[in-house]
Amino acid sequence: MRDFFVLRVVAKMLIPFMLIFALYVQFHGDFGPGGGFQAGVIVAAAVIFYALIFGLPAARLLVPDALVESMMALGVLIYGGTGIAGMLLGGNFLDYFVLSANPVTGQHVGIFLVEAGVLVTVSGVMLKIFYVFAGRAKLPPG
Repeated sequence: MRDFFVLRVVAKMLIPFMLIFALYVQFHGDFGPGGGFQAGVIVAAAVIFYALIFGLPAARLLVPDALVESMMALGVLIYGGTGIAGMLLGGNFLDYFVLSANPVTGQHVGIFLVEAGVLVTVSGVMLKIFYVFAGRAKLPPG
């Protein structure tokens, strides 16, 4: 891909917009279509797009395997931790209204944290799947 100068320049221009759109989808998830899953897929797609243009080793330098594996666990911890925080504050698992003195604010905080956990987990899993399949060695014919 080193010969395709235009693709490299366009990728450098598009990837920030892809990430901003992922943030829009994440924050708009409370009020309409979107949320953590869709935003996580868009974040992973941005990194996969980077890998397709600049190469898998460059993408693994940008988002290392250790970070991807940590993202998978961290997202689940954020999601589960939000539920446990609700229980510790006197509600049921994933009862958001107890997360703040104002129940409406607690709902927004809880939904945001759960959706953030989903974003982190989904983007980590998507990248791990891509890294595993893209990193396979080609088998000889026969």
